[in-house]
Amino acid sequence: MEIALEEARAARRRGEVPVGAVVLGADGAILARAGNRVEEKDAAAHAELLALRAAAEKLATPRLWGCDLVVTLEPCPMCAAAISLYRIRRLVFGAYDPKTGGVEHGPRLFALPSCHHRPEVIGGVREQECAALLQNFFAERRLEP
Repeated sequence: MEIALEEARAARRRGEVPVGAVVLGADGAILARAGNRVEEKDAAAHAELLALRAAAEKLATPRLWGCDLVVTLEPCPMCAAAISLYRIRRLVFGAYDPKTGGVEHGPRLFALPSCHHRPEVIGGVREQECAALLQNFFAERRLEP
């Protein structure tokens, strides 16, 4: 989670919503890491998608069997669907997202009968630290003219 937090902090410095993600191989080695690049690239450049794509490219495979994804915020429905498609073994996330989350909140994608792959989910890892990073970012944004 520390590396995901580093990516989130780097995203914040770029003016992005501070979310970071890391893909770990079956052996625990880091395959890819990324922070949000929505403002820089496109609306779908979420940290999770960027890290998943980079890991799949590195392994030269469309599926990440046995790999884990660590992310600082509960994934949105788009990212949750990608996590399922990439066949991630385990999802570990920090802060819960009651407004736009897609795993423990909102559509709860992995609980739907149409979901073909359900990763193990561990939420709330370093939750307060991950949440504070986001809360501080948005508090500062509200103060801007």
